[in-house]
Amino acid sequence: MRVFVTGASGWIGSAVVPELIGAGHQVIGLARSDDSAAALTAAGAQVQRGTLDDLDVLRRAAAASDGVIHLAFKHDIAFSGGFQAAADADRRVVETFGEALAGSDRPFVLASGLLGLVPGRVATEQDGRAPASDALPGGPGTRHGTAQATLSFADRGTRSSVVRLPPTVYGEGDPGFVAGLVGVARAKGVSGYLGDGSVRWPSVHRRDAAHLFRLALEQAPAGSALHAVTDEGVTIRAIAEVIGRHLDLPVVSIPEEDADAHFGWLAGMVAIDSPASSALTRELLGWQPTRPGLIDDLGKGHYFRTA
Repeated sequence: MRVFVTGASGWIGSAVVPELIGAGHQVIGLARSDDSAAALTAAGAQVQRGTLDDLDVLRRAAAASDGVIHLAFKHDIAFSGGFQAAADADRRVVETFGEALAGSDRPFVLASGLLGLVPGRVATEQDGRAPASDALPGGPGTRHGTAQATLSFADRGTRSSVVRLPPTVYGEGDPGFVAGLVGVARAKGVSGYLGDGSVRWPSVHRRDAAHLFRLALEQAPAGSALHAVTDEGVTIRAIAEVIGRHLDLPVVSIPEEDADAHFGWLAGMVAIDSPASSALTRELLGWQPTRPGLIDDLGKGHYFRTA
């Protein structure tokens, strides 16, 4: 297939691109900078210059492809106080792809999230499929709402699917939440967990996630919600204990009233108990993660190296 990929040079995209090329697909990656374009070329992909705001560029690229994988999101805006603006931009991109692929039966795979889908219990692929205005706070303006819109494209002749990613997509070079917790521990001199530490995060190695994106592109039936989950729920306390051991820091409970001061931008994340299952995904697509789980990967030490 000729596959158009947004976010192709990012943390997950840089694993998805070689996964696709290794399976014989031709990849065209969206690049907004010279560095991203160079990375894509080095990986063996073709380059489409542009940004998520260039809707005409995205429309033409999708129309010329055999399938689309949308991984990009304006995280820089989202994490600096502009989450709604980032979510709105993402919704416009998704609607553009939906229009370009309507009636073609071509695949469209969206990266979405699991955190907060059904807090406090193990989420399955059947959750989060009701209309967003009824199911989740924020309605259609949220990322969950955009994911539900993507699933609805199946009714318009697109083989759409959503890959829901855990808050922790780990591996060497991870710039995300676990790396953030390591940074907080170094800065505060303690490895902290919130309250009793029982909050659970699902997780997946980025190489296993990349493999699932390829399977979704190739095989997922229209309207499929898929979970990229290896560990259903690793407790925040277990993560803190490994961090404390590697940094030789005390492991302590942080009271809820001190969460913002201690964890900063991560405070809201470490408070959400959000375990998730991938049993239905494994059964549907035959996806089997092969990389070590999060705790084992943390134990390798690469999260604790300094320049």
